[in-house]
Amino acid sequence: MEWHALPLQEVVRQLETDPNRGLEDAEAKRRLERFGANILVKERKISFLGIAREEITEPMILLLLAVGVLYSFWGELRDALTIFAIILALVSVEVWNEFRAKRSIAALKRLASPSTIVVRGGRPQEIQTSELVPGDLILLKAGQRVPADARLVEAYGLQIDESSLTGESFPVPKDAMVVLPEETEIADRKNMVFAGTVVIRGQGKAIVVATGPNTELGRVGKLAQEVKEPKTPLQLAMKQLSGSLLWIALFFSVLVPVLGIVRGLDWRQMVLTGLSLAFATIPEEMPIIITMVLGLGALNLSKKRALVKRLRAAETLGSVTVIATDKTGTITQNRLTIKGFYFDGKISQLDKPGKIPKKLLETALLAEGIFTVLEGEKTSLANSLQKAILDAAQEAGINVRELQSSYALRDELSFDNTRKMASYIYEYDNTLYIFSSGAPEVILERSLKIWKSNRELDLSAEDKEKIEDAISVMARRGWRLLGFGFRRISDKDGLWTEDLEKGLVFVGIIGFVDPPRPEVKDAIRSCRNAGIRVVMITGDHPETARAIAAEVGIDSNRVLSGVEISKMSDEELKKALKTTSVFARTTPEHKLRIVRSLREEGEIVAVTGDGINDALALKEAEIGIAMGIRGTDVAKEAADMILTDDNFATIATAVREGRKIYDNLRKAVRYYLACKVALVASFLLPIILGVPPPFAPIQIIVLELFMDLAASATFVNEPEEPNVMVRPPRNPREKFMGRAMWSSIFISALGLFLAVSVSYLFHFYRGYSLVQAQTAAFVAWMLGHVFLAFNMRSEKEPLYRVGFLSNKLMLIWAIITVLALLLVVNVA
Repeated sequence: MEWHALPLQEVVRQLETDPNRGLEDAEAKRRLERFGANILVKERKISFLGIAREEITEPMILLLLAVGVLYSFWGELRDALTIFAIILALVSVEVWNEFRAKRSIAALKRLASPSTIVVRGGRPQEIQTSELVPGDLILLKAGQRVPADARLVEAYGLQIDESSLTGESFPVPKDAMVVLPEETEIADRKNMVFAGTVVIRGQGKAIVVATGPNTELGRVGKLAQEVKEPKTPLQLAMKQLSGSLLWIALFFSVLVPVLGIVRGLDWRQMVLTGLSLAFATIPEEMPIIITMVLGLGALNLSKKRALVKRLRAAETLGSVTVIATDKTGTITQNRLTIKGFYFDGKISQLDKPGKIPKKLLETALLAEGIFTVLEGEKTSLANSLQKAILDAAQEAGINVRELQSSYALRDELSFDNTRKMASYIYEYDNTLYIFSSGAPEVILERSLKIWKSNRELDLSAEDKEKIEDAISVMARRGWRLLGFGFRRISDKDGLWTEDLEKGLVFVGIIGFVDPPRPEVKDAIRSCRNAGIRVVMITGDHPETARAIAAEVGIDSNRVLSGVEISKMSDEELKKALKTTSVFARTTPEHKLRIVRSLREEGEIVAVTGDGINDALALKEAEIGIAMGIRGTDVAKEAADMILTDDNFATIATAVREGRKIYDNLRKAVRYYLACKVALVASFLLPIILGVPPPFAPIQIIVLELFMDLAASATFVNEPEEPNVMVRPPRNPREKFMGRAMWSSIFISALGLFLAVSVSYLFHFYRGYSLVQAQTAAFVAWMLGHVFLAFNMRSEKEPLYRVGFLSNKLMLIWAIITVLALLLVVNVA
């Protein structure tokens, strides 16, 4: 269908929708069943049976099945049945663990997926982008990625970046009113917006005409399957280590039976021993352990309002040395109230909103574009600054409806970080006016007149000096400042020229207060104790930034402004970064320079962002953190993690959780490899001494079952170390398997090896039967590896300090192990 060639009324008729109310919920549900989800890529379905099929065909499980089959011929049927029962238990545990981890990661991806504001039944609501259907009425705003192909209903200064679809590098202005010829190329369809493109400026409404694979992007793209997330550095390192250890394990799995046969032991028993030993010692589960700990750690983070989009973020969190954070909404509550104002030559502090001059409030209403917010939407979709102005205007007795009907919106110049202002063009009494808002110093710089004594007067040098002093005084109080101005547009002025925002009449300044979140001060103190430096990068006035920083405990002795940063060379900026933690009046370009300079100085940086232009800084940082509430789709897509509450304290919580994840990885791998080393050593010594192996093949398989359970399940549940947030960040260049870790593995393995060997050889040389000696070795191993697991719960703290009962999952595993041991010893 050539939707761009149809009049809007015909589009509405064919799609059976309403350009004002959108679809009803029930109709949207029916269309979702009919047209399917609005997704370009079909996700791989994660099923328990699918993972079970993969696990059963793993080489190690096939090896174990071979041992079971050989036991059926060479051994006792009871042992063969036991092996098959163990295979079932082992596969079930590993499949469940992997299923749980993969399902957790998939759930996080769904939680982090983009959402869209849609009007249904006349009410704006936020839904998952995948739930959009043809006929839906969507709202478009700057920073949003267009969720589907749609025909415009309204457009105010709307410009779209369509480079992802057409290759056109310049933003395309859109016009909802035009009807175009059928042969119009995609790049020239100004009354349409397309899935995957980005709203650069302005706002609008549009009716969805195509979703999912039926969109232009869906037809052009050949995305046949979901792209797999790349392995994290740790996963790759573990895979490489597993490959190296594989050959070592195979060497000993061949060496032990060969030596046994040379010593005259039964060859069939030795073959079974070698196969069982290979199964128990080859570290095939290690990559799975890494994935599972990271995946389930990411799930725990989501419960604490931090959605991890990429597993490498969960891995890197423990290494962060600098957090570069926004101020508004992250450190503060993003709940603005008007605290004071500057008007008619003086500063006034407020007790009641009704005291704000009517002229200042009316200018603010028009300059902030509050009338572009849909009816009924003001409490849920307008920003907090618009809400504060609107509430103050209503309390002051201004008839907002009457003002809205008098001023007809004609166009919009959206806010951007270069101009640091926004403007709206209205028609009033057959005359065009532009109303502007922005940083007070920017509005002042562009003003030639001032509203004073209820009239327009020329802006004198004295007036300018008084306003500059007022800005400084108000900012030192920690107020967030917004200046307002307006002017009449003459017939000579052309729309969309830079001169439109010059020659303004300066009306006044309103000061807003956005108090810090109460929990942020403790979170920043916690970060400082953990060796993590917090820097604030904000677009606010330097004095406002200084006041808030001092209140929450960020070093505010020196504040650098964006203007000062622009004048610095890279070397000068790096030097300044050592003594400066507050950066004000910055642009996203400044933020990118700061993040890049910190990284070049060897820092591991986590950075927060919410806008389109923050995407570069989010990608530059080791961990990009997007705001879930006020973040744009572009920022969320560029980020590694999304804060669902936009709260700085959540970042500190995520760092704590990240350190815990890494600690638990070390503990699980350390225990896992220590058991493998001890098992190989326990076989080598008896063979060298010319005595039979300490374990029968069936016992080796039972040992493997309980080792896997501990390594892959219980250490994931280990609580954090007491010193987790009072130690320096981990050096990411430090090897995971360093000298200290290998020493710990071999020392721990030595203890388990000695317990097994002493018990076995003592009984063997004292004349006990081989079965009794092997039973003694088995008991020593089962009890010894339980003790080893508890002993390895902390690298530095003794068990009594960690708390014997603090890891309930490990306690349950230990009890099951002991009960299984009693059952095997007394029944088998």
